[in-house]
Amino acid sequence: MNDPAVARTASARLHQEQERERRRRPDGPRRRATAAVLVRAALIATGLVTVYVLPLDGRSTTGTSALLACGLLLVLVIFLWEVRAIAHSPYPRLKAVEALAATLVLFLLLFAGTYYLLEHSTPGSFSEPLTKTDSLYFTLTTFTTVGYGDVAPRTQTGRVLTMVQMAGGLLLVGVAARILAGAVQAGLRRRGREPSDDFASRPED
Repeated sequence: MNDPAVARTASARLHQEQERERRRRPDGPRRRATAAVLVRAALIATGLVTVYVLPLDGRSTTGTSALLACGLLLVLVIFLWEVRAIAHSPYPRLKAVEALAATLVLFLLLFAGTYYLLEHSTPGSFSEPLTKTDSLYFTLTTFTTVGYGDVAPRTQTGRVLTMVQMAGGLLLVGVAARILAGAVQAGLRRRGREPSDDFASRPED
């Protein structure tokens, strides 16, 4: 006669082995997905920087402002598309990292290019002439709010553009980050997962 206690113990051990095997399986796909996200993020950043270093034609102040407005609209469209992609992605957290990297790099390079064009269309807009490297330096200084030392806007247009970047940076760090977090939670709920699950403890994310 079979002992029920022994049978239950054997069944429990079998279940534990199956659970461990189930958790091991997604580790490979997750690692591949993580690597793919990192590669895509690096390629996107590299591509945007490459476009930034290409020669830019001189434009009028009006043309520069129009270019900035169109660029910001493009950033918004890309961001909204990424939010939708996160909610439907099998790896929402990883997709959010990719989306944030792409949006942030595009946002910063857009303003760096705008400052560069402004300085060349209206010399004296800043405290010193700006190269593309100087423009990117000034953009990062503004975004990280570390304060100005050697480069600062002088004209009204330069200061308005800088204030727009400051406001946009706050929105990107605050509002956009919350929207991305909400999209991640929506993606996890679509998969029947708890949004509060730890990233490292659940390898399939």
